[in-house]
Parts: sequence; C-alpha cells; structure tokens
Amino acid sequence: MRKIILVLSIWLVLSLFPRTALAQGGDVWVLKIDGPVTPTMASYFERGIASAELNGANAVLIILDTPGGNVTPTQEIIRIFRAAKLPIIVFITPGGAQAASAGSIITMAAHFAAMSPQTVIGAASPVGEGGADLDETIYRKLTEDFTAQIRSLVGRRGEDATRLAEAMINEARAVNAQEALAIGLIDAVATDVDDLLDQLDGQTASIDGQTHTLETAAAAQHRFFMNFIEQVLHALSNPLLVSMLLVIGVQAILIELGSPGGWAAGFIGILCLGLAFYGLGQLPANWFGLGLIGVAFVLFVLEVKALTHGALALAGTITMLAGLLVLFNSPGTPAFARISIPSAVTISGFTAIFFIFIVTMALRAQQRRPVTGMESLIGHRAVVRTANPVDGPPFTGTALANGELWRVTADEPLAKGDEAVVSEVKGFVLGITKKSS
Repeated sequence: MRKIILVLSIWLVLSLFPRTALAQGGDVWVLKIDGPVTPTMASYFERGIASAELNGANAVLIILDTPGGNVTPTQEIIRIFRAAKLPIIVFITPGGAQAASAGSIITMAAHFAAMSPQTVIGAASPVGEGGADLDETIYRKLTEDFTAQIRSLVGRRGEDATRLAEAMINEARAVNAQEALAIGLIDAVATDVDDLLDQLDGQTASIDGQTHTLETAAAAQHRFFMNFIEQVLHALSNPLLVSMLLVIGVQAILIELGSPGGWAAGFIGILCLGLAFYGLGQLPANWFGLGLIGVAFVLFVLEVKALTHGALALAGTITMLAGLLVLFNSPGTPAFARISIPSAVTISGFTAIFFIFIVTMALRAQQRRPVTGMESLIGHRAVVRTANPVDGPPFTGTALANGELWRVTADEPLAKGDEAVVSEVKGFVLGITKKSS
C-alpha cells in the first residue's frame, strides 16, 4: 500500500509540470487546445510562451478550435500575445474547427494567423450574460470598444481585412478559410502543421521594434502540454461534467448528513461541489436553475420519508430536469454552454433512482433490529421462571431469554411458565410483554 501511495504521489507531482522535449534554439513550440475561452486557456498560453522564450524557440504555434467565451480571459490572452518576445502563430484546425466569437479576436491578435480548409472564423458580436441580448446603450459601448481594438490588431493587414474584422463584430459576420485568405485576414490556408510551417518560413513580424524572421521550414516541433491542474480546470467548462459533479456532490453531502461519523461521503461531496461551482463560474449559467435542482433533492427526501408511492419522486425528477435545462439552456446561451435534452433526462432519471435507493437502504439500516449487544434481545421469546408475589405494576420476576436467566418486569401479573416477548432493555433488566393465551 505504501508503494502504491508513493507511486501515485510521484505521478501527481510530475503531472503538475508541463511536459516538453529537450529544446534547441530555433524550434517551434506547439500548444494545442479546444473548447471555450477560459482563464485556464490564458494560463496555458502564458506558460507555453514563457517556456518557449526561455528555451530560445523561434516561434509559438497555437492549434485552436473554440466556440468563444468570456471577455475577461480574451482580453488577458490579447495582453499575453502583445507582450510576447517571439512570434505567435494561431492555426485554426482541423477541418470543421472554428474560431468563433472571442476565438476570432484571439486569432487576429496573433502575429500570424492560418486556417485549414473547411474551418470558420468570425461572429464576434458581444452578448450579455448567458448569451442574452444586451441593452442598446451597453451593446453600442462594447461594440465600439471591440471595434477599436480590432482595428489596432488588424490594421496592418489592410483596409479590406479591417472592414471584415469590424463586420464580424458589428454584423456577426463569419467567413471560411478561403474567404479570409482572399481578403488578407489570415496569412495561409494549410492542410496540416508541416504545410503551415513550410508556407510561413521566411516571413517577418515586428516585435518591440525589432524584425523577427520565421525559420520554420526545418524547425523541430516541441509539444507543450497542459499540466494536470489545467486539464481538470479546462474540462470543467463542459456543462455535462459540471451537471454530473453537481448532482453527485449534493447526493454525497446528504448521505453524509444522514449517516454522520464517516468522512468519505462528505469529502467527496465538498470536492465535487467545489469543482462544480468553479465550472459554473466559467459558464453562462442561469442560477435559477440551481434553485430548482435544490428543490428536486428536497422532493426526493420527502418521497423516502413520506412514501407517496412515487408521486414526489416523479415531481423531483421533473424539477431536476427543468433545473438542468434552465441552468444551461436559457434563451441565448451559446452552443458550447448548453446541455442536450437526452443528457439532462439521463442525469435526472439516474439521480432520482440512485438517491432514492441509497436513502431507502440507509433508513432500513437505521430501523433494522440490532443483532449484537443487549438491544438484540428485543423481540426474543422469554419464559418466566419465577414471579414475585407483590402488588404491582410493575410486576417482577425472572425469565429465561436467549439461553440466559434475566430479571424481568411486566405490566401484568406473572406466573411460572408464562410465555412472553422481550419488549425493552433497561440496563440489566428486561421488560417483557406476556403473550396472549
């Protein structure tokens, strides 16, 4: 066991650090990520660029596929790109990938941009929390701000590219790879990384007033991976995973409260809820849905205690389904933050069945007759051996129960040979109830 714990500890420590091959000057650092734009993405880019600069890389290539995301991490990524001391290349790939919304702004913030065939960029109009339409004044303010920023990022590519970039914000316009290349918004359309590096070889970028020339045709490629923590946090931008963590966490906490004294259920519950709330902070969630999920668990508990033959359980399942859909599928929520109806139905049904089963078993265990100790005598047969001829009640005497002779008390007069049942245990005295003749 100690060896297993030691091996797991070493693995966890090593996983916290990025994995890269030994570097040589002039190599290309390759980062790859897909999913929403999150603070984790910004952290990953910052570490990767810093590592590339430290190892004297010639450029950083970011393979990107994103449906967009929040404004704050997008602005942070732009700052990171602008502060870089070496060229940043963003490559939207493979076929079917996109750099939508915030992803398009990130792509245009790089020194070089490229796309694979059958990819899309654009649709960068600002939206409100949860994807809702903004107030006209706020919308115009954000649109003007983004448009001004885009002009500073794309101005070097010419007037046509600048107008297209502005249309992506003002009109939510999107274009494919060939359209973006024809207008000068990107530098290349490439089938894969090798093709892209061959096409970009010899091109130049001005960074801090100095000209940097790409030497990528024969450069070695070194993958820079997310560390373990970044992988976990980035995965929490998935609404399905967040939903599962949320329901597991609540169930574990309720199990811990129903059977106190242990620590495993409580620890798992707190961990799952903590991760779930972190994920909710990254997604455009409607918090009213969280309240509906809480009501659903209350209905499950009432079903177990009230035994309504499934009525409250059905109401709880429907309420949880509504809560999940409201939490992630409110009008205007972007596609990446939505949960499918089949997934929501599956989670709701499984949660209801599992929770009711666990709570029912726990209640049965609490109500089960003890099988050890003096309390286990309750319900056993007892035969009166002696009876004290005194006025009562209570009437006293001795009786044989479970092969032993005990002092007993009863509410009825006792006689030798009477058969009774142990009804209670009071210290070392049994309370018995005579059987009806």
